[in-house]
Amino acid sequence: MAIEPRRHRLHPLLVSRHLTGEASDTDGAARRHAEAARFAARDQAESTLESIGDAVLSTDLSGRVTYLNLAAEDMTGWSWAEAAGQPLAEVLHIVTRGTRDRARDPLSLAVALGKTVHLTADCILVRRDGRETEIEHSASPIRNRDGHVTGAVMVFRDVGAALETARQMAHEAQHDGLTGLPNRQWLASRLTEAIGLAERRRKPLGVVFLDLDGFKSLNDTLGHAAGDQLLQAVAARLTDALRRSDRVSRYGGDEFVVVLPEIEHATHAATVGKKLLDAIAGSYRIDSRQVTVAASLGLSLYPEHGHDAATLIAKADAAMYAAKRAGPGNFRLATENQNRATN
Repeated sequence: MAIEPRRHRLHPLLVSRHLTGEASDTDGAARRHAEAARFAARDQAESTLESIGDAVLSTDLSGRVTYLNLAAEDMTGWSWAEAAGQPLAEVLHIVTRGTRDRARDPLSLAVALGKTVHLTADCILVRRDGRETEIEHSASPIRNRDGHVTGAVMVFRDVGAALETARQMAHEAQHDGLTGLPNRQWLASRLTEAIGLAERRRKPLGVVFLDLDGFKSLNDTLGHAAGDQLLQAVAARLTDALRRSDRVSRYGGDEFVVVLPEIEHATHAATVGKKLLDAIAGSYRIDSRQVTVAASLGLSLYPEHGHDAATLIAKADAAMYAAKRAGPGNFRLATENQNRATN
């Protein structure tokens, strides 16, 4: 039986007294006392449901809404008076984040399985006015004193702010605060994944290690604030010069590492390397000054120069130092006997 909407409900104890009248003496007093205690307990339970921050919604076995607490009214956009007796699909609209497909009704699933079920983490509640909220929830069957299922109840909460905070923290942990590029931590996992993909597809992979020439001198002359602006400008030029599949990260200081997945040949990687050097070379306007900068670049290849991320980065780093010894704006491919000594 559907519960009457909050503002129209008549207290059951008053209904009982109106229909039956006052019972006499001892039996009547005991019955009235028991009824009063029972309804007091129900009122306390309802007050609790109205007070908690989580949304609570229930249905009967036919899937029609029997109850919403205040939090559920706020999250769905439906008042209890409007929702009571409505099919659940009209009141509770949940879709999956990626596909936007409508999620399976969790309450009917709880009834069918006869146990508590949990919503997947990628579900979004679409409010009556179209606003969306990321939620988590659990739904359970409601049983009477004989153990028979009479309906279902769902408890859900808004987790959008918490998830956004978690995503922001994860982003900050893997991205450089100055340039916004992925950092060294991100590079290690991304490059390992790219190597695995290259191995499965039997295609080469390139790792570019790039270092700005004379950056320390510029930083000392112009100041750290100007140096930071220059690094941001270089990061933007590198990003613009790459393919969509390529990934650039800030390795540290004025060093950048670029992952070139699925290249066709070493000459292709060399072409990309030359393109990056050309993109960086030239003048930058920093604090009303024109600043000219160049870079040195080293390139290693999978599987020719290594089979793991650390080896490929080290080989590209050594090749970059070989390029730097040849003068600003140079490029070198890794070799077996290179080391990082600058002589």
